Amino acid sequence: KIIAAYPAAENESPVALTVAQAYLKDKKMDGLVRQLTELGAARWIPFFSERSVPKPPPDRIEKRIERWRRISREAVKQCRRRRSMVVEPALSFDTMLDCSRDDDLRVIFWEDHPQGIDLDRNRTGKRPIRRIFLILGPEGGFSETEIRRAADCGCVTAGLGPRILRAETAAVAALTLLQFLFGDMGRKP
Repeated sequence: KIIAAYPAAENESPVALTVAQAYLKDKKMDGLVRQLTELGAARWIPFFSERSVPKPPPDRIEKRIERWRRISREAVKQCRRRRSMVVEPALSFDTMLDCSRDDDLRVIFWEDHPQGIDLDRNRTGKRPIRRIFLILGPEGGFSETEIRRAADCGCVTAGLGPRILRAETAAVAALTLLQFLFGDMGRKP
């Protein structure tokens, strides 16, 4: 549903942000979908990593996907966006990495990475960054093998500071950071 009183330029980010989140417990995922929609994520991909604790059966996952789509539609009304975040089906780690190949910047956030994002090193030439793919881990974090596989696919590893954050807090912090750097949160009025 399009909200006519609010122009798209004011309520949609100029960058298409995809958030790939390792599967968390259901209630955490519900809240995360709402927050990511409010913060301007264009697409959300739940995936299973080595340390994902919940691994529900396929029929339950389908019901959760539909629930998350409803939550995103509800959040759109609250934050006055023009469109819901696209909620993709749950994927494997490798299939999720394949989904990032067309993005301008691919970032995997890892608690063992000592620093934030090095913008000069991570920019791909002088092309503007229009599509960003963020990858965030489960409660137990990513394994070193997963970090290597992501790097082999062209992902940049980044950290979110010295504190260990809860998985859902890390997703919100990462999206906010990239919206500030590349999207509409850091623009001056």
